[in-house]
Order: sequence, then structure tokens, then C-alpha cells
Amino acid sequence: MSEPDTGSPGQPAVGTSLTAPATVVEAMNSARAQGIERLDTQLLLCAVLDKPRSWLLAHDTDPLPLEAAARFAELSARRAQGEPLAYLLGDKEFYGLSLRVAPGVLVPRADTETLVDWALDLLPAQTAPDRPTRVLDLGTGSGAIALAIRSRRPHASVTAVDASPEALAIAADNARRLHLPLELLAGSWFEPLGARCFDLIVSNPPYIAEGDPHLPALRFEPIQALTAGRDGLDDLRLIVTQARKHLETGAWLLLEHGYDQANAVQALLRDAGFSAVSTRHDLAGQPRCTGGHWAV
Repeated sequence: MSEPDTGSPGQPAVGTSLTAPATVVEAMNSARAQGIERLDTQLLLCAVLDKPRSWLLAHDTDPLPLEAAARFAELSARRAQGEPLAYLLGDKEFYGLSLRVAPGVLVPRADTETLVDWALDLLPAQTAPDRPTRVLDLGTGSGAIALAIRSRRPHASVTAVDASPEALAIAADNARRLHLPLELLAGSWFEPLGARCFDLIVSNPPYIAEGDPHLPALRFEPIQALTAGRDGLDDLRLIVTQARKHLETGAWLLLEHGYDQANAVQALLRDAGFSAVSTRHDLAGQPRCTGGHWAV
């Protein structure tokens, strides 16, 4: 979970009509009056019309079918209130994969691709058939991280855990649609794993502090996947402490965290006995992921 874009759509302008627009250009103008970005408007129109974006450019004066116009008016009103575009469209692209998303899971962010990149750097391109590399994704949500790793390392054995039945159902659906098998387990963090050990553990856990001023901008996403105690580190502390019992010697633990938490997470890893502790930055240059090597 990376920091939200605080430049989210605002309230509809005073006097803005939320009635169904009659033509494509009227739909565009109506959405603009509500403060919705042009790209978002185009994507919503494409969804209700089942047309590509290129079609819109040549048909801006075409009338909208009544059902499509009414659906667009509803979706644009919801977007103007800040509901994530991914929830309205029902899917989100992540690491080249089209993932189904819904309000029961976080919307995958591009910043999390930093974690996937690091994982792929550590995983061998090929493994012995009788000993596949074992990867664990904790708090998988939509399955974004686990499926991205599985897509690029097809010989790896990937296990994904989540405490939310709704999240596991969405992850399972994504795995089926993408033909990327995962082992999906229900439970809180390491609880369903027994004494099993892995060659790599990755996680994008909740890490926002309770009462953080960014939370209102994230009100449509599941709060249990966002916050972790007064300082946002509760789940990170638990994962670091318990991961040691589930890592093979020479394995790695990689964690996503907030832009201002890198030093704290590095300290947690070092205090737990991890070596080669380091941090990687996201596309915006913010410290986004920290990992450590378990050499004990």
C-alpha cells in the first residue's frame, strides 16, 4: 500500500447536472464539470459503451444509448466522490497483468512493482523440477504480487496467505483467469503455515498509522488492509519477528512500507538477526521496500 494521490476528484461543482448526458461530448463535459480527469472520463465511457478509446475521438457527437448514458452518469458521480477508478471498472493493470479488483481488496499500486522487481532479482530463472523455489506472499489481497512473481518465474512454487475470505476469493479468481496456479491459504500471517519454510517471503502489509491524515482519501478501501497501530508498524514488527521460523538458511524477507518508515524497518530486521539489510526506492524516488538476508 503506497501513499494515496491526494489530488483525487472533488465534489461536483455547484449547479452541475448529474442527469444522463445525451452525446459523447456532453458526457465528457459533464464529467469535466464534476472535476474528473480526462483519462478517467474516457475509460468510464469506454467501459459503458464497450468501445476502445480510439472510437471516442471519431464519435464525439454520437448519441449515447439511454442505458449507457444512465450508467455513465452513475459511475461519474461515484468517481467525483473519490471512489477508485479500479473499483468502478472492476480491474486494474499490475506488472502487465489485468487483475480483477473490488472493494474487498486494496487497489494495486505501481509502487508495489518495486517489491516484485526485487523478488525477481533474487529468484533464479530456472529451478530443479524436484525442488522448486518456494515463495510466500503474506496478505496477498487481489494476488497481485504473488501472480506477478508466478508469471515471471513459472517454475517457482508460490503460496499466498490472507485473512480475508473475500480477498482470497478475488485472488483465486485472478489466478484462474490468468492460468497462474497459486496455493491460497486462509489465516492471519503465518498461522496457516505450520512449520513450513520458504526461500523468499514478500509482503505488502498494512503500514499506515491510525489517525493518519491520508486515511480519508482511502475511505473506499478496506481499513483492515491499511492501518497497523499507532505508528503503522505493528504488522511489520510481527512479520519480521515470526519470519525467522519460516525462512530457509540463505533466504530473504522483502517488505513494502511507508516512505518515512525505511529506517525503522531496517532496525527491525537488524535487531531480528537479518544481514545485508537494504532499501529500494520506488519510481518517485521514495524509499519503498526494505529487505534482509537470513543467513543463520
